[in-house]
Amino acid sequence: MKKTSKKKHIKTNKQTTRSRIVLLMLFFPVLVLIFIGIYSNEKRDIQMDNSNKTLIPEEFIPIYKAAEMEYGVPWYLLAAHHRVETIFSTMDPMLSPAGAEGPMQFMPCTFVGWSHPTCEGLGEGKIPDSEKMDPAVIKKYNGYGVDANGDGIADPWDIEDAIFSAANYLAKNGAAEGEIRKAVFAYNHSDQYVEDVLYFADLYKREFYSKASNLSSSK
Repeated sequence: MKKTSKKKHIKTNKQTTRSRIVLLMLFFPVLVLIFIGIYSNEKRDIQMDNSNKTLIPEEFIPIYKAAEMEYGVPWYLLAAHHRVETIFSTMDPMLSPAGAEGPMQFMPCTFVGWSHPTCEGLGEGKIPDSEKMDPAVIKKYNGYGVDANGDGIADPWDIEDAIFSAANYLAKNGAAEGEIRKAVFAYNHSDQYVEDVLYFADLYKREFYSKASNLSSSK
């Protein structure tokens, strides 16, 4: 009797194990599909998020193009700088630890002029706001700040003034003559910065001409 009971017990255990294996075989593909679905959705969300961050907000494009007309600096290069500096003014605050300010991250001494008596070191200076935004003071100290909208103030925090000031700086450092890499390096002495800006500039240039080509071919 004991032998028979033992055999039955062993048989039952084998059947239970076999059942578990069958269940695992049935559910494993389902689990794999669920995992793939979750991973794909996450990957798609990340891709969409990254894609959105590279898109140029349409309200800025007329400002870039107006600055291009004024200074001869490609509008898509200005867009690239804006993207790299503050992700199109979405960074909060738009003030770096070193003291760079506004949408295009100007150091105060670059904006007002390095000949200002308080300017030294990295260029944060101790320039009063009344002087920092005064076009006459900026002209006196050979700065790059521009009053683009004609309100009597050259404001590094104002989007129009900031973009035009950046175009002014890049133009005077060679961008208007086609020396793009040299001008970008002058803006920020970092090889990685140069590569980042040129990447986005090329991306925006290709996107623009691709859209323009599609529009002309559809007419």
